[in-house]
Amino acid sequence: MGSQIIGFTDWFRTPPGEYLLAWERERFDEAVADMFGYHALQLGLPELDALRSNRMPHQWLALQGIDEGYIAADSLSGKGPNATAMVAASSPRAALLTDPAALPFPENSLDLVLLPHTLELSSDPHATLREVERVLVPEGRVVISGLNPASLWGLRQRRAHFYRRLGYGELFLPEAGEFIGYWRLRDWLRLLSFEVESGQFGCYRPAVSSRTSLERFAWMDKVGERFWPIFGALYFLVAVKRVRGMRLLEPAWKAQKATASAPVAIANQVGPPGAFSHLTDIRNLDPDT
Repeated sequence: MGSQIIGFTDWFRTPPGEYLLAWERERFDEAVADMFGYHALQLGLPELDALRSNRMPHQWLALQGIDEGYIAADSLSGKGPNATAMVAASSPRAALLTDPAALPFPENSLDLVLLPHTLELSSDPHATLREVERVLVPEGRVVISGLNPASLWGLRQRRAHFYRRLGYGELFLPEAGEFIGYWRLRDWLRLLSFEVESGQFGCYRPAVSSRTSLERFAWMDKVGERFWPIFGALYFLVAVKRVRGMRLLEPAWKAQKATASAPVAIANQVGPPGAFSHLTDIRNLDPDT
């Protein structure tokens, strides 16, 4: 597991890795800017500060293993015996060293959880999603990004695996865990009572390694988004935790306003129909008369 994470980290320093990381950074900035609450967690990928545009007062970065550039600090009180506080040597953001399938947070305590490639690097992505569902508050959100196996990049990776079994060839993408398809992930979220709010694909340039070749095919991003949108190298989705039987309370002033504007029936009206037709509606009276 550790070698997979290090390989993934090194790959993001390559031209195609930087290309994907730039697209993800824009998507996370747009998605989390208007998400409000108190507690937010990013699980994995310290190279990406996915919470930088979010304004929640309490933010954590959780790591799945010890990477270079991180040094251990004192344990956080109340966070569980397996959680260790980490301080990044190159980043002021505090971090936790934890198992993604056993997060050191109580139930219904987080408003937002970000999973940038976390499920691909997890040995048990099902357990990771169940744990995210446990720690999220009702109506809390999870934001997920991942590599799309149904893309030109995924096709090159499968071909490289085939040639590698024959004894030659190199992988184009990092040798992480099993890549999870977009529609398969949506089914997993649905089983956990998540409702997908939005989803999109991106990065349509061919699977090439040089920066010059990537820039040459920059026009394919716009064309791919229009003509073959589901075949982008990356997918990005936002899902909300729904709780059955829960109803959000409306502000009290809305209920009072609705009551005040409701029509009022005249009680104890006596007399035949039309008996009060000669009375003038007070709403039509001229104040000067």
